[in-house]
Amino acid sequence: MGKELLLSAKGVNKSFGATRALIDVDVEINRGEIRGLIGENGSGKSTFSSIVAGALKEDSGTFVLKGAAYHPQSMVDAQAHGVSMIIQEMGTIGGITVASNIFAGRLEQFRRFGLLDWKRINASADMILVDIGAPEIKGTMMIDQLNFEDRKIVEIARAMSTDPDLLIIDETTTALATKGRTLIYKLIEIMHEKDKAVLFISHDLDELMEICNTITVLRDGVIIDTLDRESMSVELMRNLMVGRELIGSYYRDDFDGSVSDEVVLEASHISLRPYFKNINIKVHKGEILGLGGLSDCGMHEIGKVLFGIEKPLTGEVRLAQSGRKVTGSVMAVENAIAYVSKDRDKESVILSSSIESNIVLPAIRNMKHKGTGYISKKKEKMLADKQIAAMSIKCRNGKQLVKELSGGNKQKVVFSKWLGTDSDVLILDCPTRGIDVGVKADMYKLMMELKRQGKAIIMISEELLELIGMSDRIMLFKDGRFTGELQRSPDLDEKVVIDYII
Repeated sequence: MGKELLLSAKGVNKSFGATRALIDVDVEINRGEIRGLIGENGSGKSTFSSIVAGALKEDSGTFVLKGAAYHPQSMVDAQAHGVSMIIQEMGTIGGITVASNIFAGRLEQFRRFGLLDWKRINASADMILVDIGAPEIKGTMMIDQLNFEDRKIVEIARAMSTDPDLLIIDETTTALATKGRTLIYKLIEIMHEKDKAVLFISHDLDELMEICNTITVLRDGVIIDTLDRESMSVELMRNLMVGRELIGSYYRDDFDGSVSDEVVLEASHISLRPYFKNINIKVHKGEILGLGGLSDCGMHEIGKVLFGIEKPLTGEVRLAQSGRKVTGSVMAVENAIAYVSKDRDKESVILSSSIESNIVLPAIRNMKHKGTGYISKKKEKMLADKQIAAMSIKCRNGKQLVKELSGGNKQKVVFSKWLGTDSDVLILDCPTRGIDVGVKADMYKLMMELKRQGKAIIMISEELLELIGMSDRIMLFKDGRFTGELQRSPDLDEKVVIDYII
């Protein structure tokens, strides 16, 4: 097993305008190999994998797959050649069934006497879902009735439906909780056992160390190094990615945990079926309050209720000082409350709009001239340029479309638009999901600066180390119920937290 060359890429170049995303990239992947691909956001990882998967075209360079020249014209064409890809963000098509999503672009194979054989389509979809370990999802279900994680599992089923020789996993595990991650890891193991290959992109360096037998490092579009298992270490990978030594931990090094007595936002006896029941929350000025638990514990929905996106069945959310009830998201924004969604591309940014438009949108009310309602384009540009510089967003200019940015730079745009409103309360749902080690460190520094300014932060996270490392106080949940509260302490570890959430 292994050592037989599956894919060869030579001299691959790709530019987007003046930005050189890939520069003379050479990669060889053998059968039986689990190849990690790492680098900071904007390093070229997703660009390279998208070219291999047929979603983008290279400017120059050659590809050889299974001994033959390889030039996929689309992702469907790539699948026909044995290459499938699971992307980081949402890749399902709304308004159609699970089966239609699994066989999107390939339904013609089920045509019989001029008509699509839906009985066979649905049965084939069910068989694939059973094979990958998700029998509870059925081909006849409408995709829109599934939650975020189950829609990702449908994407996994689509990728595996052609029995690929090369599976590309682009940051998918960051979008999944325990159920989905276990499923992905099992599929990787199966690919290895079948002498196939996986190209695995992740910002979780510990995960890469555990899963991969080879890791390639990209920086600014250039291959920096390829490490075998004996050479791998988290410290070395970090340094190769960023081109400098990262000193110390990402997280806070203080364990004071003291905050103001002043409560800024309070939720009393809130319930939202079927997600959570009878929850009470108080967040203080200058506090980082962590909400933790498994993905389906209700914590993500609590964030939506606190921001007014969802209306609670019972209870209420109030601004503590004014006593005003949070009745909706518009009211929340008007009262200096910000919200960063876990589902970044669907709920936090407008991908088809410019960076500038996204940044100024929440602050638009404050930019109107009194009397006329006129909004100065100059002011819009000034605000956007200020936030782009402050957050070090890698872009051509503020007019560049958000969809053209890397995941980490998209996340910076999300933060920038709320920083532009000078919000006092920030509800952050998985704020570092899918971003690299350098950007993650910057985000944590930003959170600490906001804390010093007296801002209140509610951080919802599925990463236990993040909760422990950044929170002044952690509220833990299981099956929609509050199970315990932990204060910041140097003695607090993952085992203590796990006892409350499992």
